[in-house]
Amino acid sequence: MTFAIGVSISAMAIIAVILMLFSQRANLLAAVNPKNLLLTVGAAAGLAQLGLSTGDAVGSIVVFVIVGSLTIAVPVVYYLVGGEHAKTELDKMKSWLAVHNAAVMIVLFVVFGVDLIAKGLPPLTS
Repeated sequence: MTFAIGVSISAMAIIAVILMLFSQRANLLAAVNPKNLLLTVGAAAGLAQLGLSTGDAVGSIVVFVIVGSLTIAVPVVYYLVGGEHAKTELDKMKSWLAVHNAAVMIVLFVVFGVDLIAKGLPPLTS
């Protein structure tokens, strides 16, 4: 039974713990997903460039982990609170995502690509 139906961008340790607690098939390697790793490294690099104070950096990391964990936490809480109806709905969503995984990933990477290009062009033009 897998509860993770979204794209996770949370810290790898949080994902590993959640997966180990709530998934029968989970292992530690699931947390070291290249997608998650690259997004986490990108967020860390962005924070490092801002030159924030320690308190601000810690606050930013906490917000990053909370927002990134929502795609895992919301379905898990829904499953635990929603009973059988939630299980049925989550199974439907899981099936839809399995069928449309390639399209979802294409859209995700196009959005990330456009964002990276948009952020990279201004330094080249000035």
